[in-house]
Amino acid sequence: MEELNNKVIDEIQNTEDKKININVRNPLTPQDFMAIESIRKLKNPFRMIGVEVVMQDLHICRSIAYRLFQRDDFPSINVGKSNQIMLLSYMIWKMQKRT
Repeated sequence: MEELNNKVIDEIQNTEDKKININVRNPLTPQDFMAIESIRKLKNPFRMIGVEVVMQDLHICRSIAYRLFQRDDFPSINVGKSNQIMLLSYMIWKMQKRT
C-alpha cells in the first residue's frame, strides 16, 4: 500500500504545468470571444447582479430596470421578489443589443 501511495505522490510532484490549446474550426463569434475574455479578466464572471447594478450601468430609473428584468429577451432569473442576472449573461446581452 505504501508503494502505491509513494508512486502517486511521485507522479503528482513530477508533473509539469501544461498549456492547453483549443482548436476552433469556425471563427469565434463576438459573444464567444467576449465570454472567453471576460472569464479571463473578471474575478468572478458568474456572480449574480441585481437591479441596482443594472440601473447604474444603463443609467435608467428603477421602474424601467424592473420592466427590463421582465422582458423575454433579458436572461434574468426571479427568485421570490429578487431579480438577478449573471454578470456574464448581462454583458453578452448588452453587447447583442448594441449591434
